[in-house]
Amino acid sequence: MAKKPTKPTGPRIIRRKAAKPRKAAPTPHKQTSKQDQILGLLRRQDGASIEEIIAATGWQPHSVRGFLSGAVKKRLGIGVVSEKGRGGVRRYHVAALKS
Repeated sequence: MAKKPTKPTGPRIIRRKAAKPRKAAPTPHKQTSKQDQILGLLRRQDGASIEEIIAATGWQPHSVRGFLSGAVKKRLGIGVVSEKGRGGVRRYHVAALKS
């Protein structure tokens, strides 16, 4: 008696992945990043307070202070000056703008 084959002997079916549709050319972003928003606030003549930056970004105060010291001062190398202004509110601005 002959043994039965353990694997089917029929034709093999090879399944290939469907071709992915090509993406359209990327459109330029009209939104600005939060980093750009904060730098814009800091470049204003009177600068920006922590509260203004929080309102613009939705971040918490410790995140704003960390961004100012870590990203702006250290990574980007932009000098940031803080001064207590009218009413005891601390305002931050780019060092080159104030004379």
